[in-house]
Amino acid sequence: MADTVQQIKDRLSIVDVISQYVKLERSGQNFRARCPFHAERTPSFFVSPERGTYHCFGCNLGGDIFSFVEQIEGLDFKGALKVLAEKAGVPLVYERPEKKDERDRLFELLETATIFYTSRLSEPAKKYLKERGLDDEMIRLFRLGFAGEAWSDASEYFREKKFSDKEIIDAGLAKKGDRGLIDKFRNRIMFPIADSAGRVVGFSGRIFGENVSPEAPKYLNSPETPLFRKSRILYGFDKAKQAMRKHSCAVLVEGQMDLLASHQAGWANTVAVSGTAFTPEHGALIRRMTDNLVIALDPDEAGFKAAARAARAALQGGLNVKVAQLPTGLDPADLIQKEGKDAWSKTIRESKDIIVFLLDVLESKSKDKDAFRRAVETIVLPFLSDVPSPIARESYVREIAARLSVSESAVSEALAKMPTAPEGASSDAAPPEATRLSDRARQALSILLWQEAQKKPEIDVEKYKQAFAEAVGKEEFDALRALPESEQEALRFSAERIYGKSSGFKQEVETLLQVIIREKLSEKLAAATTALKEAERAGNDGEAAVHMSVVKLLTARIAQLHTSV
Repeated sequence: MADTVQQIKDRLSIVDVISQYVKLERSGQNFRARCPFHAERTPSFFVSPERGTYHCFGCNLGGDIFSFVEQIEGLDFKGALKVLAEKAGVPLVYERPEKKDERDRLFELLETATIFYTSRLSEPAKKYLKERGLDDEMIRLFRLGFAGEAWSDASEYFREKKFSDKEIIDAGLAKKGDRGLIDKFRNRIMFPIADSAGRVVGFSGRIFGENVSPEAPKYLNSPETPLFRKSRILYGFDKAKQAMRKHSCAVLVEGQMDLLASHQAGWANTVAVSGTAFTPEHGALIRRMTDNLVIALDPDEAGFKAAARAARAALQGGLNVKVAQLPTGLDPADLIQKEGKDAWSKTIRESKDIIVFLLDVLESKSKDKDAFRRAVETIVLPFLSDVPSPIARESYVREIAARLSVSESAVSEALAKMPTAPEGASSDAAPPEATRLSDRARQALSILLWQEAQKKPEIDVEKYKQAFAEAVGKEEFDALRALPESEQEALRFSAERIYGKSSGFKQEVETLLQVIIREKLSEKLAAATTALKEAERAGNDGEAAVHMSVVKLLTARIAQLHTSV
């Protein structure tokens, strides 16, 4: 495994990997960009080709190519390893441990289940899929399968493959019955759901067969498992992510058949939710590939509400949102099958900005102008408060004012009254006075780490290290030097960013050390002054005299430092 990791690092530069996700621009020896992990206007995300690392000063995430892919693709280390190995053209060679961990076993079981279901795709099921417009290539590419009507065929097969009952249940493939395991999926066309690396994590099964209960749900999804989190998984994401980046747009549909039809129609940037509403986590996953989302959910009342909820979550995640209006009574799969892929392409290309879409729908359904105004205030304005671009918001304010025949200032005033989330400051955070010295010390440490890493440092590193240790004291100096490597790496970046082009670097370093000494002395002065007052109150003249001499010495030393800084 270690050899594989090193081979990947040798073949892939961090700039090549990260530039596939974000637009990098050169900044001295480094590169910078707007961080893909949080919304920001000013670039605070830096990449060092020399060290093969990245760090964001806004959200404090950092690491190497593996941690980057883990974060941006929502994967564990082995998932990131799989993605990067494919990019590097390095074959994955796993060591065979005597005992695999729980996640490895579940991944292996779900892959076994996928093979089991695909091998049992019946002719009637295949005929149904083709009648819905799917060709053999789509069926093969998305690994569609079939679960028969027997109560425990799949579970017995998994047992034969040496998986335990607990593993079968934990993977969401069966449940415990009075006579043993009962298969979770029966009489269903099976759609494997994969994570970003293409590893199967769950299933969605569509009811199909002659002996099916009329009470059975049309679609049945895997339950929440250690691998399958509905709020974080989008069906088809693993196959759509490259197209999403290429076209700078994602298309969201409601179900598996809609997604398959859209992919077959040439829209490979399509994803779908899997048994849950669209969540902010889904929005964050998409935003790592593109800032633009087109929502194309069913055109009925439920679809409208689902589209509105999805749009709100997407806006809050910083996405630009449009909505594609489908003809009444047709979902995407039906539209493509009945009117052709050009009709689907036209629908997507004519999609409307979410605010315009809401205004159009509400205006058409409102009985009068007053009802329309109330609908705009209660439904549209909360959406408008989530729009990230102030220019776009102003444009929408103008649009709303024109439609309601009111002034723009009236709309702006109503918008300003919309409740907003409070700034997320921690209530137990230390006050600035208590953290200032620590912050100064970290700044001094960042300089030391940066200069130690340079082939030709600009200062005498040993002399600076000694002065720094004396300034903060041995205990704090040792604690700073013991910080985790990831935190030290962030500090290196920080110093290089702040001082890399400074013409007065040596003077700034000297000033910083003097400020640290002055603040340390001020801290001691405050303690000595408190002790003096307590001694005076207690009438202890001898102790008060000692504290008074300390106060005078510290005051004189601080005054001397003030004149030299």
